[in-house]
Order: sequence, then C-alpha cells, then structure tokens
Amino acid sequence: MTVPRDDDAGAGVRGRRRAALELGAGYGLILATIWTPRPQQAWLWWTSVAWIAASSWWLFPGWAAMGFRRGGFVASLWVVVAAGVFSAAALTAAARLHTLHEPHGLARWMLTFGGYTVWSFVQQFLLQGYFLFRFLRLLPRREWAAVAAAGIFALGHVPNPILTSVTLVWGLVACFVFLRCRNLYPLMMAHAILGITVSITVPGPVIHNMRVGIGYLTYRGLARSTTLFL
Repeated sequence: MTVPRDDDAGAGVRGRRRAALELGAGYGLILATIWTPRPQQAWLWWTSVAWIAASSWWLFPGWAAMGFRRGGFVASLWVVVAAGVFSAAALTAAARLHTLHEPHGLARWMLTFGGYTVWSFVQQFLLQGYFLFRFLRLLPRREWAAVAAAGIFALGHVPNPILTSVTLVWGLVACFVFLRCRNLYPLMMAHAILGITVSITVPGPVIHNMRVGIGYLTYRGLARSTTLFL
C-alpha cells in the first residue's frame, strides 16, 4: 500500500505562515459562527464556507493527499466495523433504559439523518483535509499535528460536555487512522454512524439536541438541530 507523503515535508517558512493564516482564519470563522445568534449566524456560515473552499483551492495538494483515494480503504474499514459494534451496543442499552428516540416516519428519518450524514462527511473533511493537513505543515511531528487537530475539533463542541468528550476521542482515533491509511471514506462512514447513534440514544434534554456554542446555551427543548462539528 502506497501512502501519500506527509504534507509538512518541504514546507518552508512562507508555507508555514500561509498554513497558519488559513488555519487561524478558518477556525476563527467557524467559532464565530457557532457563537453568533441568528440572523447574523447565516452570514458567518456562508463566509466560513467561502473561506474554507477558497483556501482549500489555493493550497490544493491533490485528492489523494486529502484522503479521497482507493488505497487504504480496506485497511481502515475496521473503524466502520467498530462504529457499528458500538452503535449496536448503545442502541440495545438505550432500548432497555427507554431513552431510544427517533424521527417518526420514513420521510422525516431520511430528511433528518440523510442531511446529517452529508454534514458528517463534510465535517470529517474539515478535520483531516483542512485542519490536520495544515497542522502537518506547522508542527514538527505528525503525532503533535494529530493531537492539535483533534483538540480544536473537540473545542468546537464547547460547552456541550458530552459532545466535547466524544469528539475528542473520535478526533484522536480518526486522525491517527488517517495518518496511517490516508483514506477518508471509512472515517466519514464511521462518523455518520456514531453521530446518529448519539443523537437517538441520548435524551434531547441531556445533550441539548446535539447543539453546541450559543445554541447549547439557548436550548429550551423546543427544536431539534445538529451540531456544526460532530
């Protein structure tokens, strides 16, 4: 199995400065979006999308380096299996504890979790294809880059204590698996499985319906939404 080389290799001072700028601006915009109330939040959301898309294009290393490749897929499939086992155990426990809940009707299920699945794929790209990729250019060791990327991923879920803890663990696992196999697809699938599992097994009032940032603080149990970063 051929693994693409680390993206920090050959990065000079100019390249590191650029990576730091893109990382700081991108993450800053995401945090601002999470902590800004509506309707201003929508403007920040689109600004974040535009910045991340533009900076990804400027510093585009190729699809393979970002994890969109065939190599490493089978080697990292164990993550999907592990997520499935965890999901089965969590669903069984939630059924016995009477905390299992889900959208009523096939159409509502597809709308809610179909959309979340797409969003979980996007977030996994952000974690590895954007944050980790730039930390690899900034930090001297791959392990430090993985920890840093997982750390800011988890901090994006503050002040939700459950999601912050879960995403820290998942972020570390996903980053180290990615560094070994360099394939995003199994990580995206596992992310979707784990996120949906948490959503339907933990009571909404406990996890504030998967909200983070200002949404977590203003939660009143009247609406359902998904987090920006899970």
